[in-house]
Amino acid sequence: MHKSVLLEESLSYLKIHDDSIIVDATLGYGGHSSAILKEIKKGFLFAFDQDRDAISHSQKRLSEIAPNFEIIKSNFCHMTEELQKRGIQEVDGILFDLGVSSPQLDEKDRGFSFHQDAPLDMRMDQDQALSAYQVVNTYTISDLTRIFKEYGEEKFAYQIARGIVQAREVQPIATTLELVEIIKNHVPEKYRRLKHPARKVFQAIRIEVNQELAVCEEAVRQALELVKVGGRVCVITFHSLEDRLVKTIFKAHSTMDASLRQLPVVPEEYLPKYQIIANICPSTEELEENNRARSARLRVIERIK
Repeated sequence: MHKSVLLEESLSYLKIHDDSIIVDATLGYGGHSSAILKEIKKGFLFAFDQDRDAISHSQKRLSEIAPNFEIIKSNFCHMTEELQKRGIQEVDGILFDLGVSSPQLDEKDRGFSFHQDAPLDMRMDQDQALSAYQVVNTYTISDLTRIFKEYGEEKFAYQIARGIVQAREVQPIATTLELVEIIKNHVPEKYRRLKHPARKVFQAIRIEVNQELAVCEEAVRQALELVKVGGRVCVITFHSLEDRLVKTIFKAHSTMDASLRQLPVVPEEYLPKYQIIANICPSTEELEENNRARSARLRVIERIK
């Protein structure tokens, strides 16, 4: 069963009141949304997701709690546009729980896992055209090398990309375990023993298929504009690329221009609009209960003007 990571901490830092308007930008299977909905008896929850299975599951789960919510089937990078369609210009809090949900990993036909054989897919939105199959079978050796380096931080990126291109010349690479075998055969034996050699490559392909970093950057920037004064944006990340991206955005919005620090009095309009509130990791207890929380980090920022 899927366990929501940093659940109590997220709820605490969102500063939820019973009349809050909250956005769960990453609904998934409704763990965070369920807990939020129980806290906002007079408020409203807007939840975003692209995954048909997750939406179907969560619609039922949330309906059993309260009616004051709406699930929006859309990428969270369209958050501002979708909320404005519904007459919402600002909200009290926004939560992001980035990465792949446990059910997506566990459902082998989705092709996210390198432990189970499945068609190469990895689409979070099952209606989109680009899948892992297209990336693996049509991208050039230079593009494959680039995404493995940039999105997977894989040091054997070129060797793996070359192996993929050679293999697909014989026949298309159709399944996850076919790809895993190619990866294994193009990294040193010692490297294979350290960690699963496909982990970084699968992460890189998944990020490319879903354009995760680009949409994350766009969505977090929108979220900062959407929260009202006193409102907070909470972001849970699961790998260093996402975390670095969120950290950079938060720092840029909460730091005063260095050239202004010399002034005896800084004009009000030049002071930062945001203040960083927290940067925390899961507790020891949570890590013992949920192994998938091990790489999670929660960053929180508040609008102060």
